[in-house]
Order: sequence, then structure tokens, then C-alpha cells
Amino acid sequence: MDTQYKKGILPMCVLSVLKKEDSYGYKLSSVISKEIDVSEGTIYPLLKRMRKDDLVSTYLKESDSGPPRKYYKITDEGLSRYEALVEEWKEFSGKVFNLIKED
Repeated sequence: MDTQYKKGILPMCVLSVLKKEDSYGYKLSSVISKEIDVSEGTIYPLLKRMRKDDLVSTYLKESDSGPPRKYYKITDEGLSRYEALVEEWKEFSGKVFNLIKED
């Protein structure tokens, strides 16, 4: 998949996963990577920006294997942004489909 495609849809993907459950960075990266080839090196800077924009918050949680992990949780602002992104995606992808479908 083209890098620019991924860059545009990753925030929506991250918020979608966090809407279902809180997650730490590595797990979040693993879940998304099952569908879209993405590295941890891409996810962590995105999470930092999303935290700065108040789309996600963080907290520490004890781990059974090692030090506490930083978990990410979607905020109310993040939920609103997620819903807006999904609507934009539906409209955009529908228009693209109309252009590429074969009659």
C-alpha cells in the first residue's frame, strides 16, 4: 500500500482500535499490522501527536513481564474526531469507488 494512503488513514485506524479497548503501543501496532503493513516507528510518533491533540490519553498499567506499560485510551475529543473521520472516509471511498467501478 502506498505510504501516503497509510499516512492519511492511520489516525482513523488507531482511534478505531482504541475505541474498542485501551492498548499499549506495541499491541496497537500489532493489531493494525494484521491488516495494514505498518511499523512501530510509525505508530509511536502518531500516538504522541494524538496525545498532544487530546485525542488520546495515557496511563501506566503493571505488566506481568517487565516494567509497567503505557496504555493509550481514546478521549471524548478522540471519539468525536473518529466519528468525523469515518464519515469523511465513507463519503470519499464511495466517490472513489464510483470513479473506478466498471460499468
